[in-house]
Amino acid sequence: MCRNIKTLFNFEPPASEDEIRASALQFVRKLSGFNKPSQANQAAFDRAVEEVSDAARRLLSSLHTQAPPRDRTIEAEKAKERSRLRFG
Repeated sequence: MCRNIKTLFNFEPPASEDEIRASALQFVRKLSGFNKPSQANQAAFDRAVEEVSDAARRLLSSLHTQAPPRDRTIEAEKAKERSRLRFG
């Protein structure tokens, strides 16, 4: 899995449209191997990002959990601590 794609489900506040699009962009970049596609591939690339964004939005809106929403600040601190322990 691409390390730049973050979990978006069950956070308070919910994932924003920008976060969903950014994760879709990272996913399409990973699949295509393009950081920035050529002009010949731009339309297909943009279409894929929109389709993945739509699918992600539908997925997030249809998921359910009994767990309380996670706090973004606390999760970020946990990630920093894991990184510190891993890399020193």
